[in-house]
Amino acid sequence: QVQLVESGGGLVQAGGSLRLSCAASGRTFSTYYMGWFRQAPGKEREFVARISWKGSGAYYTNYADSVKGRFSISRDSAKIMVYLQMNSRKPEDTAVYFCAAAGAPVLTDPGTYDYWGQGTQVTVSS
Repeated sequence: QVQLVESGGGLVQAGGSLRLSCAASGRTFSTYYMGWFRQAPGKEREFVARISWKGSGAYYTNYADSVKGRFSISRDSAKIMVYLQMNSRKPEDTAVYFCAAAGAPVLTDPGTYDYWGQGTQVTVSS
């Protein structure tokens, strides 16, 4: 089991910045990827970004086209933390943001991730 706890959500004006954090605990050594997803009211959960977790040294990141160039995912392996730096926020970024962990090399389908946090609300005002 892997436990995930998100923090850092809140209200930000359009164009502003916010950083989300995800603290992982439990059997994190079995994790291949950590990802961020978001879900707006009335919409399906969608992929935002992911970062490779296994091994040290070089790691890999992927982003949804809608956030590429504005958001940045990073990790701190020593602290077992994953971060999502969100810059140039837009009102359409308003959603509940979830941290997720996958025990296999997965891509962007939320159904392929094994563990989820409780989510943190991010609201962008225009």
